[in-house]
Amino acid sequence: MSNEIIFFGAFALFIILMLAIDLGLFHKKDQPVSLVQAGIMSAVWVTFALSFYFYLKVEGQQLHNIQNQEQLTTIVAQYQHNVTFTSDNFLENLNIYKANLSLEFLTGYVIEYALSVDNIFVMVLIFSAFSVKEKYYHRVLFWGILGAVIMRFLFIFVGATLINQFGWILYLFGAFLIYSGVMMFVNKEDDEKIDTQNHKVVKLASRYFAVFPEFVGNKFFHKVDGKRFITPLFLVLLIVEFTDVIFAVDSIPAIFAVTKDPYIVFFSNIFAILGLRSMFFLLVNVIHKFHYLKTGLAVLLVFIGVKMLAHHWLTEWGFTTVHSLFVILGILTISVVASLVFPQKKAQH
Repeated sequence: MSNEIIFFGAFALFIILMLAIDLGLFHKKDQPVSLVQAGIMSAVWVTFALSFYFYLKVEGQQLHNIQNQEQLTTIVAQYQHNVTFTSDNFLENLNIYKANLSLEFLTGYVIEYALSVDNIFVMVLIFSAFSVKEKYYHRVLFWGILGAVIMRFLFIFVGATLINQFGWILYLFGAFLIYSGVMMFVNKEDDEKIDTQNHKVVKLASRYFAVFPEFVGNKFFHKVDGKRFITPLFLVLLIVEFTDVIFAVDSIPAIFAVTKDPYIVFFSNIFAILGLRSMFFLLVNVIHKFHYLKTGLAVLLVFIGVKMLAHHWLTEWGFTTVHSLFVILGILTISVVASLVFPQKKAQH
């Protein structure tokens, strides 16, 4: 059994354990998540992610079981890591590799976490449109994020296979990210609404399943006279899953701009997604205050798209993963600070 599979298996077990503890220990009954609980869980998930960053920095060679310079050179070439070795000293080169690997993870994590904020805007709209009670938010987000983990796994490793087979697909990803960023900027002022009757997911589900006309507590399914129905809460869950698929189309190519190692892409993605649920409860009541955030995310997508298209030139000019991280953090910081310094004016009626 390869080291990658063992490493991945251990990571998966850790995630399953944490989710089981979260659902079984902290949420035995449905109740709204308080700001304090959300803050604690957000801090916990960020701590886990930073701990993983430090683990990669110290023991990153464990991922691909690198034991000599030949293996190191092969891995760097295979995943196109942006590192340069100036000597034949294996330990010195290994430290350079581990430092870059951990930075790739951290940069990917920041990108995914930032793009997840836009997902929160949409989730708020979904819950409001379907009049979901606040005490059921956690249940929907738990199962929605569990489904997102599985879908991201498929997306990432299929994407990595495509990149290995067809290198030119990176340029396609880059062009798509620039297009997505431009469209996000153009449509940033549009009032988004969720049509509960004519949404594509609602129509598709209604075609194949009997839909119960009202909520039944926290149930996703309901049986009446032997007939099984899906409830409106299950429709909300399906829409949340569908929304995540749409967002994954942007976020996964964005992280491939930072690293071609599918394991690092997956780890950074999953840590950010798992932190998304607690971040939702932390920001749900204040997200509207960050009105320049969508502009910042649009600029972020364009930057990543340009970086993907100009990767070879930027590498020659000495543009490293550290520079990418600083630019990304700079864009996000400016958009958040601008939102607070220049609050949105209330519309005059």
